[in-house]
This record gives sequence, C-alpha cells and structure tokens, in this order.
Amino acid sequence: METLPSSNWHQLHPSEILDRFETELESGLDHASVESRRERFGPNAITQRKGQGPLIRFLLEFHQPLVYILLAAGLITAVLQEWVDSGVIFAVVLMNAIIGFVQESKALKAIDALTRVMTSEATVLREGVKRRLSAQELVPGDIVFLQSGDKVPADLRLLVCRELQTDESTLTGESVPIEKHAEPMDQDTIVADRRNMAYSSTLVTYGTAVGVVVSTGDRTEIGRISELISSAEVLATPLTRKIAHFSGIMLYVILAMAVATFVVGVIRGERALDMFMAAVALAVGAIPEGLPAAVTITLAIGVGKMARRNAIIRKLPAVETLGSTTVICSDKTGTLTQNQMTVREVLSGGQRYHITGVGYAPEGEILCEGQPVDVREHQLLVECLTAGMLCNDSTLVKTMGDWHAEGDPTEVALIVSARKAGLSPKQVKQERPELDSIPFESQHQYMATLHDAGSDGSRIAYLKGSVESILQRCDRIHGGEANDIAFDPGVIHRHVEEMAADGLRVLAFARCELPSGAESIDHNDVAHGLSFVGLQGMIDPPRPEAVQAVQACQAAGIQVKMITGDHAGTAAAVAASIGLSGPESSRSAEGVMTGRMIAELSDTELHDAVETTAVFARVAPEQKLRLVRALQHRHHVVAMTGDGVNDAPALRRADIGVAMGVTGTEVAKEAADMVLTDDNFSSIEAAIEEGRGVFDNLVKFIIWTMPTSIAEGLVIMLAIFAGTMLPILPVQALWINMTTAVLLGLMLAFEPKEPGIMNRPSRDPAKPLLDRALVVRILIVSAILVMGSFGLLAWELAQDETEAAARTVVVNVIVFGEIFYLFNCRSLTLSMFSVGLFSNRWLLVGTGLMIALQLAFTYVPAMNRMFDSAPIGQDKWLLILGVGVLIYSVVGFEKWLRRMYATRNNGTG
Repeated sequence: METLPSSNWHQLHPSEILDRFETELESGLDHASVESRRERFGPNAITQRKGQGPLIRFLLEFHQPLVYILLAAGLITAVLQEWVDSGVIFAVVLMNAIIGFVQESKALKAIDALTRVMTSEATVLREGVKRRLSAQELVPGDIVFLQSGDKVPADLRLLVCRELQTDESTLTGESVPIEKHAEPMDQDTIVADRRNMAYSSTLVTYGTAVGVVVSTGDRTEIGRISELISSAEVLATPLTRKIAHFSGIMLYVILAMAVATFVVGVIRGERALDMFMAAVALAVGAIPEGLPAAVTITLAIGVGKMARRNAIIRKLPAVETLGSTTVICSDKTGTLTQNQMTVREVLSGGQRYHITGVGYAPEGEILCEGQPVDVREHQLLVECLTAGMLCNDSTLVKTMGDWHAEGDPTEVALIVSARKAGLSPKQVKQERPELDSIPFESQHQYMATLHDAGSDGSRIAYLKGSVESILQRCDRIHGGEANDIAFDPGVIHRHVEEMAADGLRVLAFARCELPSGAESIDHNDVAHGLSFVGLQGMIDPPRPEAVQAVQACQAAGIQVKMITGDHAGTAAAVAASIGLSGPESSRSAEGVMTGRMIAELSDTELHDAVETTAVFARVAPEQKLRLVRALQHRHHVVAMTGDGVNDAPALRRADIGVAMGVTGTEVAKEAADMVLTDDNFSSIEAAIEEGRGVFDNLVKFIIWTMPTSIAEGLVIMLAIFAGTMLPILPVQALWINMTTAVLLGLMLAFEPKEPGIMNRPSRDPAKPLLDRALVVRILIVSAILVMGSFGLLAWELAQDETEAAARTVVVNVIVFGEIFYLFNCRSLTLSMFSVGLFSNRWLLVGTGLMIALQLAFTYVPAMNRMFDSAPIGQDKWLLILGVGVLIYSVVGFEKWLRRMYATRNNGTG
C-alpha cells in the first residue's frame, strides 16, 4: 500500500484513493489486509505519553528556594530540640506541597481526555459485510459508513456524500456545521476548508456518507494536537517566578548575615558554639515562616471569590496570574458571542428591515428606517418570514424558562424572526400544511417544501438556500396582491454584499405555485420561473456583557485579541461590534489576519504582527500555539480562552488557560487553569479583577512581614557585633513569626478590593515583586523596629531588669510594631481611614486575638517557662506602644508625601 502525507489526501479523486489503499468500495478490506495493517499502524488510539511519576512530581513541589529555607529552619529547630516549632514548620511545608500536587497535577490528564474522545464505535465494511466495531480496531483503508449522530472514528477521505454536514467546532473552531462533498480539492486547502475530509472526534449532524480511513491514532489531526499538547511547555506563573526570585535573594541574604555573625563573633573571641547558636537564631528570626502559608491561603480565598463569579480555578497560582494578565486571546463563538444565530436584517419588496433582539428568545421589534412597523401593513415582509418558518426542519422550544434550538441553528433563527413579527408556527402550519419536501443537498444548495394553500386545492412551494442557487431560478420578484416586481439580480446582489460586509450570513427565499392537487415535488418543479421573496441576514451576535467587559479590560490596559476558526468577514464584523477594531472593520475583513497569512510570516515578523493585530481568523491549532508563544516573546502575560480540542495546546502553553464549562470539551478543561461555568467573556473580566485584588493582598502581606524578618535578623547580628546579649532567642523569634503571620498577616487576605482597581494599567511582568517605593518603606519600618528594640533593651538593662524581662520587652516591641504597621498595610497608597476602619472585620478579630496571646506570652507562668519570657511593668507598655505609634505615623506621612507628589505630577503632566 502506497502512502502519502496526510495533508494530500484531499486533492486525490476517490477512485485514486481506493487504488492507493488497495481496497474496494463494495467490499472493503479482507481479514489478512486488516491484520497486516494493524501490525504496521497499531490500534486507532492516541498514544499516552509517559511523564514524571506521581512521586517525582510530589518531590518537585519542594524544589524552590523558599521551601529550602523552611526545611533548613525545621532542621535547625529540631537540632535545638524545639519539637513543637519544628513540627509546625514541617507541617506548613507538607501542606503546601500536598495542595500544589493535587491542584496542578490535574493538567496532565489532557492526553487521557483525548483518549476518551477517541473511544467510540464505527460501522465498517469488511469482506462485503457491514460490521459494528470499536473505533480502535480501524486501520487505514477501511470503508466506514457515517450517519447523523455518529462521531467520526478516524480521519476519513469521503467517497460518497448525501447531504452530509459535520460539526467541526471542537477541531477547527467553525461556528456552524460544515457541508461536505466528495470532490477533489486544491493541494493548499487548509484543514478547516477541506470539505471532502471528515476528521476524528468531529460529529455528524446531518446526512450520510461513505469514507475510507486515511489516518488512525497518532497520525490523525487529533493525534497531531495530542502531540502539541504533550510538547507544549507549561510556563511558571508570574507569581511563582517572582516568589522564586524573591526567595532566592532572601536565601543568600540570610546565609550571608548568619555567616557574618558567626565569623565576627569568633574573631571577637566568643565561643564558636555560642556563635553558631547566635547564627541559628538569626536565621530562624529572618526566615518568614508564614509566607508559603499566606500565599496558599490568600490564593485559596481568591479561588472562592472567583467561583462565586462563575470562574472555577484548577491551579492556585492561576488566581494571581489573572491579575497580571496583559493580553487576553479569546475565542469568538459562545465567549464573545451568544452562540445563538439571530436574524438582523430582512430584504423584501425592495425594503430593508432591521430586527432587534438577540438569541433564541422571540423578543424584539421590526424596524424600517429606524421606526417600528405594523407588520400587517407589510405583507411582502410577512411572506418572506413565512417562507423561512415553513421551509424549515427545526423547532424552537422553551424549557425551564429558557428558549432552546432543536435542529439547525440557522433554521431556528428563521423561526425566531417570524415569531418576532407575531407569526405563530402552529397557526401558519395549520393554514399551509406541508405535503412534501426536497431536503437540502450540497450540490443543489437549497431546500424546498410543498404546502396546501387552501380549500381549493392550490399548492405553493417555498425555497430557501444560497443566494446564487435561488436567484438563478427566479425571473420576477413576488409582489403579493399587486403585480410582481421587475427582477434585477444586480440590485439584489448589492444588498447581499452590503449585508455580508456586516458579517451577516445571507439566505435567499423564493416561491412558486404548483398545479392544483399536486402531492409531491421534485427538482424539475422548481428549476425555473420562481418569484423571489426576499433575503434574511443573520449573525451570532455579541453578548452585551462581553462588550462592556472588553471595554473594561481595555481601560485596564489589557489587550483583547480574537482568535477564531471562523471566516475573516464574520470575525471582522463581530470584532467591530465589540470594539476590538477600527470602524473600517465593520465593512470588510481588513485588519484581520488569517491563518494563511500567519503561515507566510517568519517568527520575527509574527512577533511584530501580534502587537498590532486584534483579530485572527481561520486559525489552525498549531497557529494558536504559535500566536501565544509570539505574545510571550514580547513579554506579555497571556490568558487564552478555548472550548475545543484544537484549543488545548494553546491553553496549556498560555500563562492562564481558560476553558468553557458549558460547551467546552473535556480535553480543553483538563488543559486549562480555569473553567468558566457560564462561557461568558465578562466572567474573565471579573476574574481578572479578583486576581488583581489577590495580588494586591499578597504584596501587602509581603511588605508587612519583611520588616519583622529584617529587624529580627539585624538585632541579633548587631548585638553580636556590639558584644551584647542576644535581644531575642530562636524560640521567641519563631513565636513572633508564626503567631503574627497567622493572626495578623493572613487577615490581609480578606482585605476587600480597592476602588478603581480595574482603572490601573496592567503590571509590567518584567518588574520585580516589590518596587523601589515599597522597598524604602520596608527599610524605614525595619530601622524603627531595630532602633526601638535596641533602645528599649538598653533601657531595661540599665534599669537592672532581668535578661528575660528585657527580651520580653523587645518581643513586644516587634509584635506591637507589626500591629500598628498592619493597619497602614491595608492599602499600599491610601490611609486606613480611606479604605474604611471596619471594612475588614477579620483584621480586627485577628488583632484582638494577637494582643490576648501576647499578654499570655508576657504574664502566664507556663508561657514564661516555655518561651523564656517574664512579666513586665505597666510603664513599659507606654514605651512599647510609643514605638508602634511612631511606625504608624512615619508610614502614614510617607504615603501622604507620595500621594501629594503623584497629584502634583498628574496636574502638571
């Protein structure tokens, strides 16, 4: 058997295809041929790629600098025999690892989902006998029969077609069923336009066909997509990259401080063992043990908030990634649009009518020149709408308060337009019952129905179809009770071009009278002499909420790009209606880049093109992946939406993959980071808003916790340099870090979003986690804590207080300094009163509990013995609170200065 590249089967004649595969249309393959080909090509199934085992993937959760620091802290505290503290640290590390493993390993199920897609049965002809077999048993050369409702079991070259239509939306993104034929096509025809091919996993929606298997398993288009999914690199999120970089810097800084403390102490003549313990104390104090837990819990809270806004997060870091998004690449059908075909314009009797309303709900008005019309005075319009309702095999049904299509979406749109004019399907069909019909066939491009027009036995035939097929049968325009109107095809074609330029799919309608008493109809009866009735132009309209969401994203500095498998003209019209392109796009496909154009560009040229192009049409799966990579090359954080198998590689590669929960395939959902439960673009905008809030809260936690870590490390290091006692012990440092992180820092995770969060420009992905202003603020607070700690330590020792009491004062200085600083961390720029004193009640609860614990730390004997603390006098609290007030005041003044500076710059800019 001679083989050809899979891209060339569509160009060959059916007889040549059969010769190449050494098979017969009448008998199929024999048993010996099947066995030899199965041995050569293997089963018709997607090969599951072996990845890392669960144990390796779990261990990799520990492979990050911050976790190294925590593990070191756990080991050190274990050496110090602080078993409770060591256990807490190891529990935090283990919890984070388990959460990450469970959440993120789900993405690796995409290939399994593809295998499930391939599992089906097929009707096959072998040795002259039709058999129903598992699709996995098919081999190249098998003759397969298709009928409505079948899932295509392998890639087929169609040999015989009768009115075949397939739904290829999961593979190509095409929004309507595709009409198929068996004729050869040009070699350079792209996959989405190969009308003589049927591809594995697509669905037969209408008609029948016979085809020969040309590709199975990994060689199919679905198999090729599987390879793209498995090879698509899963990128680290902006948050994980920044946290890793931040943690790496902390690791080196802490180690340098610990080594410097040990070396200086030994040089000054201190015992090496004492200096080693001092270095351990410094490391334990400087490590922010609560940071991983804070990150995990803050993200988990974000997950809950997004779920309430119809966005289900499958991977925790995706919460923050949404807040970092700079580009959204959105599918068109169902995401930006209603996924419900809607008639927008009608041409009848030389008049153009506009129909309002969207979707399948029969609610809307008929307008002419902007004014509502009384349909009873426009009989030619009624006749056009009646033709669309009667020449129709579909139905519109209402279930649970919602309208749904049963049948072809295009035909249902015609029913809806007629109902908006007040026509009742039941009444119209009773007045003109159907007697016979000519089903739609791709070679004829029309459908016809014969109706009883009255008690006198008169008969009317209605036709609907492509403009070309209908006009060539007409010689006049239907004029109703008046005389028929002069027929000028040129005028009609101009109207068609105007409607098509607006992205409308145009159908033409005609009628003729047949002999009285006729009971059947054939092609000869409607071959010529018909009366042209009118045109109906329809489109899948944009969602109103999606239009608003796109505008909100653009105001937030987020680029929105449409990537669709649909035609360029339709894509341009939808893009113009939602504000993705200039006004010229509403009249043409100009400004739209097609898959064919993308294929002609080098990578460098594409990197430039993606910045300036908003709409991409007729895009193949590997091109979607290429577009995502091009945007990432330009340092964008890319969110990619999709619902089909063809979207899965790009979803996996994108920084944030967004799958559709209603119409999405299992493959797309498994490859994505987030699933929309309502398939609505506005839910992406809502999720981005929540993501920005989550990132804000994470930054607030980091700038709150860092001064404590820095201060604890510095007071120990400076004490060694100065030759004085350690201001805090390792166990006290752990007490501070763990209790304040849980009761104070984590309360920032509940901080509500600040006003105007979506009016900010997108964050530059290249910028560090903390900008210069925040670093300066951290250093200011750290300096106050260090000076306050040393100052009060010296004061206590000068008052002949015990070392335990002096250390207790230092611990309280740090804790209450954190409390006062916490209230100034509720906003990075605004004062506590601007965001509302009681807008975060959890923060008040946490502060109250922390104060109670700190009083227990100071005055409860059991706590004194456990943490080497001691009771202190009431006068000491005034000094401690004074340091806290100083921190609050200085930070508040610094934020006020920055606001004044920003206001002055904006006023002069």
